[in-house]
Amino acid sequence: MNFELGFGKAKAHFSVKEENVIGVLQPNAVSVGSTGEEEVKRALHSPIASERLKYIVNRGEKIVIITSDITRPMPSRLVIPGIIEELKEAGVRLEDITVVFALGSHRKHTEEEKKYLVGEQVYSSVKCIDSDMDDFVHMGTTSSGTPVDIFRAVAEADRRICIGNIEYHYFAGYSGGAKAIMPGVSTRAAIQANHSKMVMEEAKAGEMVKNPVRRDIDEVVDFVPIDFILNVVLDENKNIIKAVAGHYIKAHREGCDFLDKLYKVKISERADIVVVSAGGYPKDINLYQAQKALDNAKHAVRDGGVIILVASCKEGYGEEVFEHWIKRSSAPSELTNEIQRNFELGGHKAAAIAMVLNKCSIYMVSDLDVQSVRKIYMKPYSELQQAFNDAVGELGENSSVIVMPYGGSTLPDAEK
Repeated sequence: MNFELGFGKAKAHFSVKEENVIGVLQPNAVSVGSTGEEEVKRALHSPIASERLKYIVNRGEKIVIITSDITRPMPSRLVIPGIIEELKEAGVRLEDITVVFALGSHRKHTEEEKKYLVGEQVYSSVKCIDSDMDDFVHMGTTSSGTPVDIFRAVAEADRRICIGNIEYHYFAGYSGGAKAIMPGVSTRAAIQANHSKMVMEEAKAGEMVKNPVRRDIDEVVDFVPIDFILNVVLDENKNIIKAVAGHYIKAHREGCDFLDKLYKVKISERADIVVVSAGGYPKDINLYQAQKALDNAKHAVRDGGVIILVASCKEGYGEEVFEHWIKRSSAPSELTNEIQRNFELGGHKAAAIAMVLNKCSIYMVSDLDVQSVRKIYMKPYSELQQAFNDAVGELGENSSVIVMPYGGSTLPDAEK
């Protein structure tokens, strides 16, 4: 069998004997009605547990639309125009609308990147700014001790509209919803306090109700109200196939239910070798982002097996603290031990990779230099077929194989 997997803006290829393949984790078949901008419009006109947006806002109010940064596949350019039309119908002036890119702990955008994300018309019509961790308002503290320190433009707005795409998150359960606020427009200290709960047992992909990280995220809204959300679910080609709008909890949860039907994939057994692509650009723009696919793949590999991570990582490690933790460590166990003694945002992803390494070996096919891959305790490759051949050489000709072309999205659900 021949496989073609996303690798940056190109493809990586490999071949495997058909009898060795026990699973190709594609999205499940689901019923899809409207798509793209038509689906966005449908959701805006039929919000969940909420009035239409145009009946919520008022002329003269300062309104922020909080959206994802360039490391996310969120198609803001297709969603924001419909939201602005609703606002205009309510009499809101364009000069009172600000689009805020929720950077979390990520780097700032260039102006060209902002224009690319929202489209020329939106970029030239309303103010478009990055969030800034250094300019914040302290609004309180959650019951679990997380400071609610919010980017000033969001904190001081009259109305907050959050948009984003819903996918699995390896310790917050799902993206989307109030995650636009926390960590999206929060400070490093606040994000660190929230993310420190990732070491708890129920902080895992696909878990919502008992998840301590998500519960803390949603509590932040008690201090920073979200007036309306619009979240989308994308197919494997990054097309909008579901949109949910309205209440920040009820609409988000309906979107999560749809995601489960689409991307939670049952597997009868774990494989010797799992070949996983983050899904190509932008999900593999750096290792900080591609780690999510690796974390999903760990649910499909047996103990002592091999994960082959296919991720370009053109921008390197992708985050300064993450890189610092990697470079100062001498073994994976050092990372997992240190995160429990001294949780630090950025270091948490290095520790998450180390936790996968405790289970299996990782071969990495990337554009990173050899030493950068070895420093994170993975085996470096530039060609996918060679990596696969070596894995078979290590584990045997009869090794079972699972292929995950969309590892950033699909969540294996093992029966045993």
